[in-house]
Amino acid sequence: MTPWISRPLGRLLHVWGLLTRSMTLGARIVALDGEGRVFLVRHGYREGWYMPGGAVDPGETALEAVVREALEEGNLVCEETPKLVSIHYNRRAGRDHVLVYRCDRVRQTEPRRRDWEIAESGFFALDALPDGTTPATRRRLAEVLDGVPPTQDW
Repeated sequence: MTPWISRPLGRLLHVWGLLTRSMTLGARIVALDGEGRVFLVRHGYREGWYMPGGAVDPGETALEAVVREALEEGNLVCEETPKLVSIHYNRRAGRDHVLVYRCDRVRQTEPRRRDWEIAESGFFALDALPDGTTPATRRRLAEVLDGVPPTQDW
């Protein structure tokens, strides 16, 4: 889907989430392969590269959500149970909390096809992250992988 269609759709989905939930809970994963590369996605509806993740749906646990999102956004399977690393409050959104998980052993069952949600994805060496990797993604990677103390805010 072209950006001029998918960006408005992304905004519409965001507004729908705000209208239907008093507080949102999201989960993202620092997914590392056997070579220590991190998996990132670039959405079709917003700028930047991000860790895979999304909303925790009603009736599922945060762990189930992050495993589902890894599979949906990257065809990633965690070879071990992802571990909760940190919890952040997204002040910009005003009512959004994000849980960050880590999985050191992921494998991709097949390359992720492009669609309206995921425009690009792939594994990247930590010293060669793609241009446009978001500041929040870089902060979370530094916290999870380099021992930088985590902040409460996203």
